[in-house]
Amino acid sequence: MSLLLSIIIPAYNEEQRIAPSLDKILSFLASRDYRAEVVIVNDGSTDNTAAYVLSRSDEFQAAGIPLRVLTNRPNRGKGYSVKRGIAEAHGEIALFTDADLSSPITEAPKLLDPIIQNHADVTFGSRALHRELIGERQPLYRDFGGRVFNFFLRTITGLKFQDTQCGFKAFRRKDSLAVFERQSIDGFGFDPEVLFIAQKQGLRLMEVPVIWNDVPGSKVGNYALASVKMTADLVQIRLNNLKGRYDAEMKIRQEVGN
Repeated sequence: MSLLLSIIIPAYNEEQRIAPSLDKILSFLASRDYRAEVVIVNDGSTDNTAAYVLSRSDEFQAAGIPLRVLTNRPNRGKGYSVKRGIAEAHGEIALFTDADLSSPITEAPKLLDPIIQNHADVTFGSRALHRELIGERQPLYRDFGGRVFNFFLRTITGLKFQDTQCGFKAFRRKDSLAVFERQSIDGFGFDPEVLFIAQKQGLRLMEVPVIWNDVPGSKVGNYALASVKMTADLVQIRLNNLKGRYDAEMKIRQEVGN
């Protein structure tokens, strides 16, 4: 019997935060009938993230849940890590979540059920659809920055979603592999690129309101510089599209159809 679910977690120096997240994921999976695996993509961490995760593998295996670690050397970025995790996953559905579980793993059925029921091919958590679901809020400058980024996203890419940056997304893996093959952005700006490509290739996208809490310890670094880089990534998406980078798979499908 094939695996239904691969939970993919990009992790960079997450030794201090990964333990409670693994506890919660193990408890969640034990309460569900999903056949699942957990894939940690260790993105060139300089702490003991990988060693700690591997120390938990027997515990997960005893529960019938394979726990794997993929390691990037050197650090390649969140976008690259998610791309690699999905490429090397085994589940029919790939769900990626941030290591801090800012959206609780118990929210996963909101993303998984529409795919299982064939209502969507890609689902992604949103903090903007129902802001009352936000518990611990992020600093005001980051909230404002997110709204400005979304304005630029809509203007530059034409995507009409209210929140593309929540680190909680699920993909029908077989149909999404071609999306990630076209992905070119390795950093934090990869989310809108992936959604743009998926929409362009005709996949069904669904934005889903989820519970979310800000968790200290962001890996974004200098927020102002990161914001400029992410806005530049939006321009790169537009240029890639004009150059036909995202059309290749569609052309192949059209030729096969003919």
